[in-house]
Amino acid sequence: MTTPTGTDVKLNLLPLGPHFGARVEGLDLATASDEELAAVRAALVERKVLFFSGQNLDEDAQVALGRRLGELTASHPVVGGVDEAHPEIYALDSADDGFADVWHTDVTFMPRPPLGSILRAVVLPPTGGDTSWADSQLAYDSLSAPVQRLADRLTAVHDGNRAFGYYLAQRRGGKGNEWDGEVVTRLDPVEHPVVRVHPETGRKGLFVNPGFTSHIVGVSEAESRYLLDLFYAHLTKPEHIVRHRWSLGDVAMWDNRSTIHYANRDYGTARRVMHRITLRGDRPFGPSSAPE
Repeated sequence: MTTPTGTDVKLNLLPLGPHFGARVEGLDLATASDEELAAVRAALVERKVLFFSGQNLDEDAQVALGRRLGELTASHPVVGGVDEAHPEIYALDSADDGFADVWHTDVTFMPRPPLGSILRAVVLPPTGGDTSWADSQLAYDSLSAPVQRLADRLTAVHDGNRAFGYYLAQRRGGKGNEWDGEVVTRLDPVEHPVVRVHPETGRKGLFVNPGFTSHIVGVSEAESRYLLDLFYAHLTKPEHIVRHRWSLGDVAMWDNRSTIHYANRDYGTARRVMHRITLRGDRPFGPSSAPE
């Protein structure tokens, strides 16, 4: 299926659902033209997660690709890069507790979370290790109108200390990476709207995740727990999800402003290594606030 993407270039997209996810066929990311990558960027906003098979990217090529799509961040606010030559690459290595088996959106515990992520498979287990993505905009759209109106007015706290506070203190000696112009020395909780307005499309999406959202502001602990459980259960309904079974040579790109994701930890003691880079994002804003 050849689908227009708002540029002069047309990509060969194989949709994975009516509105969410697509495979991009016949495109070599290492040699793609600027026009082709502009079409990829447009398709990413529209389809939210894209998959490319048969790619031949190494660390240098992955970083070069990311720089052509946007401004790269450090590998992570806390975790160092894969090596000194590639401080932008975050290695998720199961041999070093590099798991992602909780639904999350990348780095929402910072004031400006990444715009998007680019992930490639480096070492794969014989079986298992699939990754799933959920469409937060479709999830918001399918909420009942009264619940949408409630969610529109809520703010949530995102806290990275549970996942990375010990790592920052003990393994990095209290000094993380530079993020948005400042070296990270502590992970202060941040507030984001429960409903995020996408800065490019204006669409609303649920912007909470079990990995980093600690509570909702201005309600009781019990109310916060019940509301978050409601949103999480709704986000991860099967009709909101696409699932990818990895092969070597696969690359996935996703829009962090409109998705959450989860990596299966179902491969026992086998090793799984993935390399991720992230594109610099903006400060999330909700229905009642304007972007800075």
